[in-house]
Amino acid sequence: MKRYDQFCPVAKAAEVFCERWTPLVLRDLALGASRFSELQRGVPLASPSLLSHRLKQLEKEGIIERRKSAGGHSWTYHLTSAGHDLAPIVMSLGVWGQKWSRRELAKHEINLGLLLWALERGAKPEAFGQERTIVQLTFTDQIEKKRHWWFLNEASRCELCLKAPDRDIDLFLETTLPDMIYLWRGDLPLALALETGRLLAHGTVKAQRALSRWLAISPLAYVQSLRAKPEMV
Repeated sequence: MKRYDQFCPVAKAAEVFCERWTPLVLRDLALGASRFSELQRGVPLASPSLLSHRLKQLEKEGIIERRKSAGGHSWTYHLTSAGHDLAPIVMSLGVWGQKWSRRELAKHEINLGLLLWALERGAKPEAFGQERTIVQLTFTDQIEKKRHWWFLNEASRCELCLKAPDRDIDLFLETTLPDMIYLWRGDLPLALALETGRLLAHGTVKAQRALSRWLAISPLAYVQSLRAKPEMV
């Protein structure tokens, strides 16, 4: 952990908070992630050893705590009171980003894995009621092995599947990867995406009607951009 060698409380807090990956780890913990594998999906560019090291640092600083999993064979990670006090700072950082850093996506920012993680984590399976419901998401601009993804909604859980769970697909969605990111980020409203054909949706009437309630979007999507000349979609 890098030191500023100052007694100023801003400097002391920055030593903990501004370490690379830490704000993103805190973001995911605040949003409900607890397993190591879940935290890895939120910081895919961080190696497992680096993430493990960062978690140990945060535990040492009293920001997170480890607990034995329900099965007792692994650990889960949770925010302490000190960690929960950092959550509003993480959200404020996100609000600033929505206001002042939104622009057309750069190529290196178009991350399929991170989007799928956000969609799975934020989906609202209860929108479909109690029935088992499968959503197929197709990215028309991706190569074949990265084109089709399935979300199984069952027992109040949404699970991303690499293969179709069965042949009965209730809702088919087709779009490009950038447009799905713009949808999630709040730059492209769902109604506009459907109206203009940037998102195609077909399937059962019930599933189509539930789409807006099921689809995950950023909790900061409501924040409007204040860039002087925003370069949007």
